[in-house]
Amino acid sequence: MEEKKLNEKESLELITQMIKQSRKNIAVGSGNRFLLYGYSAVILAVVVFALVYFTGNRLWAALWFAMFLPFVYTTLYDRKHRPTVITYTDRMINETWKVIGTLFIITVLTMMILGYVVGSVNFGLMMPLALIYCGIGTSITGLVIKDSVLAYLPLFGLIFAIYMLMTLPALHTPVTWHLYFGISFLIMMVIPGHNLNAKCRK
Repeated sequence: MEEKKLNEKESLELITQMIKQSRKNIAVGSGNRFLLYGYSAVILAVVVFALVYFTGNRLWAALWFAMFLPFVYTTLYDRKHRPTVITYTDRMINETWKVIGTLFIITVLTMMILGYVVGSVNFGLMMPLALIYCGIGTSITGLVIKDSVLAYLPLFGLIFAIYMLMTLPALHTPVTWHLYFGISFLIMMVIPGHNLNAKCRK
């Protein structure tokens, strides 16, 4: 079968159709995951902050591991609700978030192993790292689907990550970090998620 060569106009039209299809797929299946992760982080931030602040028990910070629940949910959801058409752009977005998810797993396992060897571990380091991982993943997604809010607003959420790394304590994580984490997810996922849904409805 002879391959048809596309001219410049046809190539641009094909790319535009792929982007539109990817936006449609995000709106139908994956768009709300920004809100899912964003609101989960915001709610957990308030809950963990309140529990640690009023009880004085820092072990409540372990509730942050509940952030893996949205990951399990979206993984199971994607298996049951696959889009009929998967474009190269969709695949690029999916692979980007697979890398981000792998980074989370590797980071947690590495911290646990090194903590066991050294004898202590400060899981508070996960907060700035998580902000960096999610911020980069969200921005890349925004660039791929050409949504400026989704691409650039998360970068402002990284301000708290930079602050945390520059003031990283040796032992105990400051209780205010939990609120900073929640605010960052509000900026980098909740607001862009609502903006994306509003555009998709139009």
